[in-house]
Amino acid sequence: MSILVLGTVALDTVKTPYGRRTKMLGGSAVHFSMAARLFSDVHLVAGVGKDFPRHHVDFLKQKGIVLTSLIRSEGKTFQWIGQYQGDLNTALTISTELGVLITFKPRISAEQRDIKNIFLANIDPELQECLLAHMHSPRLVALDSMNYWINNKPRQLRRLLKKVDIYVANDQEARVLSGEDNLIRAAKYLRSCGPKMILIKKGEHGVLFYTDRFIVSLPAYPTDKVIDPTGAGDTFAGGFMGYLTKTGRVNAASVKKALVYGTIAASFNVEGFGMEKTSGLTLEALNRRLNKFRKAVVF
Repeated sequence: MSILVLGTVALDTVKTPYGRRTKMLGGSAVHFSMAARLFSDVHLVAGVGKDFPRHHVDFLKQKGIVLTSLIRSEGKTFQWIGQYQGDLNTALTISTELGVLITFKPRISAEQRDIKNIFLANIDPELQECLLAHMHSPRLVALDSMNYWINNKPRQLRRLLKKVDIYVANDQEARVLSGEDNLIRAAKYLRSCGPKMILIKKGEHGVLFYTDRFIVSLPAYPTDKVIDPTGAGDTFAGGFMGYLTKTGRVNAASVKKALVYGTIAASFNVEGFGMEKTSGLTLEALNRRLNKFRKAVVF
């Protein structure tokens, strides 16, 4: 089974209390891919500029990521500069340079249109809808977004919600879009917008999964090594969707296991800058930590 992810490929500059890194490989599609690749073939759809380093392309290929729909065009690669302070739960955006994303349009091959598992990572909802329109009868479609699109393209986002199976949001985004402070009520409202399943990420407080048939709440993996949380949510989504793609089933048991894998993948992500920890991650290491987590949460 394969999974196709549409999102950003970025050059991130990040400062935390533990140091600073300049123009690291990042972006929603890349962080997602680092976890999803452990379970499935990953086809990455994104745009980069002429300035995108060749060694980053080589790195992604070495990790087994299919890059036939990574489009290089005139202009600069999307760049984000951010800073974390205090408990590192919230990023302060210093600068965002959209670069080639301003004109980017996703292009996929005829073979990729038949891929059944789709993750629409954080990017303009019009681009997400454009890609989805080119897919042939997908089996499982998950959608991520952020406050910028909720505030600036609410109509397009709500239209897209009617076409996906899973909506992924953090707790703040879920509250903004639903108008509800209570996350269970927020999840029920988002379910009424179309998606059968709602996945609410709560950072260091774990994750809430809601569907009409069952609810799952999990804590985050207990770690004292939070170095850089950039991309943790996308890494979580990669582990979650990667496992569901591998199993080929979406039921209570597979969803619970997928949530655990997403949680564990994200715990590795936060322990280093960028992809320092996830780039070398193996399924064996993931399973070892999963077993520790199982004992910690008694399941």
